[in-house]
Amino acid sequence: MAENAGTSGTTSNNGNSVGFKEQDQLLPIANVGRIMKQILPPNAKISKEAKETMQECASEFISFVTGETSEKCKKERRKTVNGDDICWALATLGLDDYAVPLKRYLLRYRELEGEHKPGANHDKVAIVDNCNVEDGDNMGPLI
Repeated sequence: MAENAGTSGTTSNNGNSVGFKEQDQLLPIANVGRIMKQILPPNAKISKEAKETMQECASEFISFVTGETSEKCKKERRKTVNGDDICWALATLGLDDYAVPLKRYLLRYRELEGEHKPGANHDKVAIVDNCNVEDGDNMGPLI
């Protein structure tokens, strides 16, 4: 059976990824550039090298956290990764500076989504305390 090029994520004996182009494993550079521009002054310029460096760093960060999350889900025999899994992975990897605000965001998002669903139960969302989020934390507006 022939494999489709560009769709396989397997690893060869020498450790290289087979079937993926490097650019397919990175975030789109245009998106990275837009995110970077949002925080910089309007007249600031961003070099191609800076965008590419940030693209590689952000993509690696996402892969790192996703890998930890995936291992957790495999151990629990689950196929679906959820927001709580991402928070757990961030905390497990010692990235509490990211885990805590993300957990607050996730809780607020769930509250807002619950308000928009017809017939939804409007009780408070149970806190999955791996990120030490307390009820009433002010996280500010959702982006």
